[in-house]
Amino acid sequence: MSSTEKSPTTPPPSDASRRQVLARTGALGAGIAFTGALSEVFAGTALAGPRGGGGHHRTGYGPLVPDPKGLLDLPRGFRYKVLSREGDPLRSGEGLVPSNHDGMTALRGRRGRVHLVRNHENRQSAKHGVPTVQGLTYDPAAKGGCTALTLDGRNNVLEERVGIAGTAVNCAGGPTPWGTWLTCEENEEKAGSNGYTKDHGFIFEVDPADPHRTGADPLTAMGRFQHEAIAVDPKSGIVYETEDAFAFPFGLFYRFLPDKPCGGVNSLRAGGTLEAMRVPGVPDLSAVHETGRSFSGVEWVPVPDPLAKQTPIRLQDFGKKGITHAQKLEGCYWGGSGEGAVYFVSSFAKSKEGSLRDHFGQVWKYEPNRRRLTLVVVFGPDTDHQLPGEYPDNICLAPSGGLMVCEDGDGAQHVFGLSRKGQVYPMARGRQNIGTPEEPEWGEFAGVTFSPDETTMYVNCYTPGTTFAVTGPWDD
Repeated sequence: MSSTEKSPTTPPPSDASRRQVLARTGALGAGIAFTGALSEVFAGTALAGPRGGGGHHRTGYGPLVPDPKGLLDLPRGFRYKVLSREGDPLRSGEGLVPSNHDGMTALRGRRGRVHLVRNHENRQSAKHGVPTVQGLTYDPAAKGGCTALTLDGRNNVLEERVGIAGTAVNCAGGPTPWGTWLTCEENEEKAGSNGYTKDHGFIFEVDPADPHRTGADPLTAMGRFQHEAIAVDPKSGIVYETEDAFAFPFGLFYRFLPDKPCGGVNSLRAGGTLEAMRVPGVPDLSAVHETGRSFSGVEWVPVPDPLAKQTPIRLQDFGKKGITHAQKLEGCYWGGSGEGAVYFVSSFAKSKEGSLRDHFGQVWKYEPNRRRLTLVVVFGPDTDHQLPGEYPDNICLAPSGGLMVCEDGDGAQHVFGLSRKGQVYPMARGRQNIGTPEEPEWGEFAGVTFSPDETTMYVNCYTPGTTFAVTGPWDD
């Protein structure tokens, strides 16, 4: 999420969503240190190990080469293609490419094609809203939504069209096992507020191959709150959801038990039960700082009013035992070895804002079959490894088995690689100056994700909205 888009009451964007596998692990400051096992974060995922024989990518691809076009610096041997630019005409003829390119995923299409689904984190002040399209628009007064690009095997854009329109502040989301994207509204304003004509704070399903198949109906049973990201258990069909609430007492971690688990496109419309996580004896996850510490007997409490008709869910009455909160719950993905687990991120916590303790980011693992929650990684000042750059934001797993981390801060913006052993290297640097020569400002990166065959890294520049496809010697 762009710092320029934050409300006055929102904490600084030490990080913010998204995306395909692990989005928005954040930190505060130019040097981020962590303790814990990164190998645990990567365990059992589709990209857990390198595809090649183990080359220099483990410690980086070399220095970045200045781009003569002034858009994107990359290591020697890598190249980029601009797929889409804010303000250009959509290939569908539906209008202009919207602003604020954010969370994104790459889904496998037919005959070697790739579907990119791209969020637009538009508030009412956005320069280019998502064009309203009949059958794909929820609230005509809202400017957020998704666009969908279809690419061939050479990353040529075959189609670019509206996926959903009329939603608000589409920040992150997550892919489903059946090949669609669940886009999340990080907003819970009601009809009549800020010009909106309908209530917001919902999840919507987007089929990139045929958006009209999914339409623009909110998945109301999944709750109305400040959604960030989701992850689906491919076996049980349970959907896990994070809440990026800006103000104390902060957000909750949820699970949605669908009435038609793993039923395919539009199956989540059948409804289900929304529950919030209670960790006995832990009212605030920030109080836990010891990596490897586990809590058994995690409880799931039915949400009294999922639609939050009168009171936001995080403020509702969950009984005498209360409920477990956490500041800045963001990224969420399914992985792990064996029976699998859901991983989720608390991007930072500040005691001065109401958290019990300070940290620069946590990665948690919940094992459903054991009802066990474990703190896997903690980012903070008193740990061993350092990650350069300011405000790490979007994150995804890379073909090397490590992470790609988007930067969101002051000065030139980067995509950093982080190996499984904690080694950091620059992967890309943005060159688009959206400020002035006297006061330069660069657009943050967002939505980093890889193609299903792992040969292309896709990444967005938030503003000016630009989507890149980066190819090169990933196996070297």
